[in-house]
Amino acid sequence: MEVSIIGMDIAKSVFHVVECDARGRERGRRMLKRSQVLAYFAQRPASTVVLEACGGAHYWGRELRRLGHRPKLLPPRAVKAFLRRAKNDFNDGRALAEAGRQPSLRAVPVSSEEQQALQAVHRMRSGLLRERSALNQRLRGLLHEFGIVLPQGSQAVRRRLPALLEDAENGLPALLREVLQEGYERLVDCDARLAWYDRRLAQQVRETPNAARLARVHGLGAVNATALAAKLGDGRTWRDGREFAATLGLVPRQYSSGGRTVLRGITKRGDPYLRTQLVHAARAVLAHAPRRDDPLSRWACQVKARRGGAIATVAVANKLARMAWALVRWERDYEPNWAGA
Repeated sequence: MEVSIIGMDIAKSVFHVVECDARGRERGRRMLKRSQVLAYFAQRPASTVVLEACGGAHYWGRELRRLGHRPKLLPPRAVKAFLRRAKNDFNDGRALAEAGRQPSLRAVPVSSEEQQALQAVHRMRSGLLRERSALNQRLRGLLHEFGIVLPQGSQAVRRRLPALLEDAENGLPALLREVLQEGYERLVDCDARLAWYDRRLAQQVRETPNAARLARVHGLGAVNATALAAKLGDGRTWRDGREFAATLGLVPRQYSSGGRTVLRGITKRGDPYLRTQLVHAARAVLAHAPRRDDPLSRWACQVKARRGGAIATVAVANKLARMAWALVRWERDYEPNWAGA
């Protein structure tokens, strides 16, 4: 029987391939160097090639698709259940091949080069935000050690630190002043680089039709619109908006037994960055909802009055995800009087 499914355990330099037939019986295994992978698959008949959705998987998915194969990217958590015996690279490849035969396992869509490039902008920007926050708190801590306590807030260091460095009477040692000056310059540099990324995302909104559609939705803006556009692609991967919101972890975690259904906190599965961004967007919607009269704002106010602010925030985030899917999937322009998917 011919090989129909191939599990490939990818790494930085060495790749392990396990070939199986339609019944799941192993037909061969091989270790490949990175330079041999494409040549190997170019000689193989069209097959389903299963990979873990990890670093480099989307690149290999695109290359395999160009060679006529059917790449299938699976979440590592889903593959783990099919690992037998000791963990090694060939057993990982075998587990991938077995997991790939399960029709119930949802595959991760292969991202295009444009989607990954846009996601790279967001990754760099979010890294800079963490770096700026850590630097801000570090400077506050150093000043606290010398009896200077700054008010809370992200702008306190930027406003007060230059004056503290110029004040010769506050007792700060000369070496500490040099350290604080260097830290302040790095903080200013972070602000400048973040402004560059924000301008780049605003430009992507103008150049990307889906991002332009999403940016018009109340609460999203350029950052959330481009992040959603990069994730959704054409939207065809998901059956509907509810399914898309569920893959982001914006649905209750269910624990049911004996006919009794218990709903707990959200599952928090999927992309944590995009889920966090949508929660921030939902907070913005709720903050402005009392002063607006569109269906989304009225609905948000009703949910908040019934269930409280925390549940309303997640509900609005879920609604925004569903609206985003509908706008992208059906190539529809946002209308304020439209309540969403």
